[in-house]
Amino acid sequence: MRHGEVHNPEGILYGRMPGYHLSELGREMAERMAGHLAERDITHVVSSPLDRARETAEPIARAHGLTVATDGRLIEADNIFEGKEFGVGDGALRRPRNWRHLRNPFRPSWGEPYVHQVVRMKAALDAARDAALGHEAVAVSHQLPIWILRSFVERRRLWHDPRRRQCTLGSLTSFTYLGDEIVSVGYSEPVIDLVPAHLRAAGARGAGA
Repeated sequence: MRHGEVHNPEGILYGRMPGYHLSELGREMAERMAGHLAERDITHVVSSPLDRARETAEPIARAHGLTVATDGRLIEADNIFEGKEFGVGDGALRRPRNWRHLRNPFRPSWGEPYVHQVVRMKAALDAARDAALGHEAVAVSHQLPIWILRSFVERRRLWHDPRRRQCTLGSLTSFTYLGDEIVSVGYSEPVIDLVPAHLRAAGARGAGA
């Protein structure tokens, strides 16, 4: 699951920075998601260590009488532009001072390699599967790592246009296992009616993470 909306009035690419919490709307998304999942056979809830992910996971865990576990492998991808105003379509790509970080979009050169994200996210999902063996687990993470793992499982190239990611706020990307293998991937947007229109397009300024 991707976390809910974050309070970020400055439009900062907050990445792994502490202190970025859910907005009031984000908390409403989390509560709605808890209701959506209330009848599921969930026996394990785990989240990224970042505030916004833990706050999204808490209502879900509470609805099932669980506590939220933390797995650092679910964290947001590292990014050289963290703490800056940087978004798709805001002109940042035209600024010469940024060009040296943009030389290799396939790795990518501006942040954590895509392959590293696949390895850690797959390991986190395997651990969640084992913790909920025979049942369901919810893992709350962030847009880019979720999308990269899905792309790998569905055998797509990892480099991509951020505007084409299918991973909106509060969305569920579901991985179904048969034994040790992922056999299917599903996607749903149970709180899409709560997502502001300007944040439904992936890569919107300030939406990232």
